[in-house]
Amino acid sequence: MTVKFGTSGLRGLSTDLVGSVSALYSTAFARHMLESGALKPGSPVVIGRDFRPSSPEISSTIMAAMKRLGLVSIDCGTIPTPALALYGASIGAAGIMVTGSHIPADRNGIKFYRPDGEVNKSDEEAITRLAAALKDDADANKVEAGSGTAGEAEAAQLFIDRNLGILAPDALKGKRIGIYQHSSVARDMLVTVVEHCGATVFPLGRSEQFIPVDTEAVSADTVTQLAHWSDELALDAIISTDGDGDRPLVADEHGRPLRGDLLGLIVSRFLKAKVVATPVTSNSGLEQDGGFAVRRTRVGSPFVIAAMEEELSAGETGVLGFEANGGLMLGSDFTIGDKTIAALPTRDSFLPALAVLGTAADRGLSLSELVDDFNLPVALSDRLENYASERSASLMQHLRASGDHLSAFLSPIGAVESVSDIDGLRATLADGRVIHFRPSGNAPEMRCYVEAANKEDAEDLLKQGLSLLSSWTA
Repeated sequence: MTVKFGTSGLRGLSTDLVGSVSALYSTAFARHMLESGALKPGSPVVIGRDFRPSSPEISSTIMAAMKRLGLVSIDCGTIPTPALALYGASIGAAGIMVTGSHIPADRNGIKFYRPDGEVNKSDEEAITRLAAALKDDADANKVEAGSGTAGEAEAAQLFIDRNLGILAPDALKGKRIGIYQHSSVARDMLVTVVEHCGATVFPLGRSEQFIPVDTEAVSADTVTQLAHWSDELALDAIISTDGDGDRPLVADEHGRPLRGDLLGLIVSRFLKAKVVATPVTSNSGLEQDGGFAVRRTRVGSPFVIAAMEEELSAGETGVLGFEANGGLMLGSDFTIGDKTIAALPTRDSFLPALAVLGTAADRGLSLSELVDDFNLPVALSDRLENYASERSASLMQHLRASGDHLSAFLSPIGAVESVSDIDGLRATLADGRVIHFRPSGNAPEMRCYVEAANKEDAEDLLKQGLSLLSSWTA
């Protein structure tokens, strides 16, 4: 069994999660909720899933496990993760979302929600301990087919209604917006919401086979396809999400994806946020360009949410968080016109996408012009796939062991000025460029993030960084 908690939920090979492992961990989660008093016998648990081939079987196993524990499953079907979380919060229910987000279909995952929001790291540790204690318990590992009462229509409508009030009904009138649907569970909702705002919508690339779309590291093939659609259909923008609909993808009129941290900056201004929590991987220009206080965190929604909670406990208002992938978390309620958007401390893709489209339309700018209007360093990122966890751990241990080791490793690129190890190793070079190495918490991948004054320098730095990672041997 190789499943483990990463930056966002439990992850592992689909072959490991199908069967007793999903029964075991969902049982451990439910037991933890019951023992902590967050749930009691007869409490509801909302359960959703993405379009991966393994997701229906895993969710069925989970619903059977909930029944054995005396809990009531509400089957929300294929639905975006933020929609499931919103529905759960509205009825005081815990939640379980079966999804591997953006990773390939041979992997999957499970995200757990308390009635008041995402589980935190201490919850994950408690679930892991309970799973270990129950690993030989036949009942906890039992694989049965379960079902739940229908909740998909009600949950979906609640989420749609939330998003219909973000922009005025004619805010995007005259705009031609493509919706890259692929295998996202948000694909039909996006069409409904964007059409409501007055745009002419073009559904694109719908697939019945699961396509892993990483909004933080958009593949070259996807970028080429986006550019083709934009040119062929004269589009003003293309929007999409990852597999479970909690990370946005927004591309300009040329099909070029906007960085997620820029989306976060724009939506923070759109909502007039006062405090923003965001990981160390987000653009370093936020502190200078945002007009709000910034709290830097480790990578992963639990860390961003924890920082938001600390700010709220200190009496701050207007608190939100976002990740470099663009996923937005609202710690506070926010007001847009005469509508209140309730706090939703889990990643959401709809609000940031709508805020960007609405801001550009309101200012009479194309998306590329809106991007150029921000004075941020050029930030790029990419990853090396199939980079064994043992290999990345060995590299990070070597680089952390001595400043001389890091300096020698980066010597082909430049001299090290300063280092941050909030999450991975982020080095600011003597010429102001930034390079950041971080093992993925969700998959056997090594990520590289860079910043430079212009695109050419950033691309060159990213290429050099990936080359150093690729050539590393323990």
